Amino acid sequence: MAERDRHALILSRRRGSDTRTLGRVAPVFTLAKVEELAMSFPGVTEGRRWGNTTWSVDGKAFVWERPFTKADIRRFGDSPLRSGDIVAVATDGLDEKAAVLQSGVQGVFTIAHFDGYAAVLVQLSVVPAAAMRDLLLDAWLACAKPVRATEYLARRQIG
Repeated sequence: MAERDRHALILSRRRGSDTRTLGRVAPVFTLAKVEELAMSFPGVTEGRRWGNTTWSVDGKAFVWERPFTKADIRRFGDSPLRSGDIVAVATDGLDEKAAVLQSGVQGVFTIAHFDGYAAVLVQLSVVPAAAMRDLLLDAWLACAKPVRATEYLARRQIG
């Protein structure tokens, strides 16, 4: 599937999405909920990379635990650190990353280490649950093989 077709597939999935909840305060998302939702997608495996839990589809990581490293903490300087559990979530390229960051969803951010890398960071104690579900689905769609993504979306529309 061509890159523009994949992007169209993701956008078409979003057309049915209710984005009105993105700015509202919602129940806290937890690592357990990340695991539950990530594992609910077809073809997902859970493993460890760099000592952190990682969820992958078709050999590509789409969400992983991402605690701050000592170098990250030094880069923050006097700025306050985000607290609680942090996960990295893949995006479908740098344009998608920019769009996600510009959307202003609470708890979604990036750091210098992720410059030029198609992923955002999410502070689980702050992000609205509906937004986190959308981020995880978009990440899974970006990393799944096109056939798997198309079949999954077709099944969702039938049900």
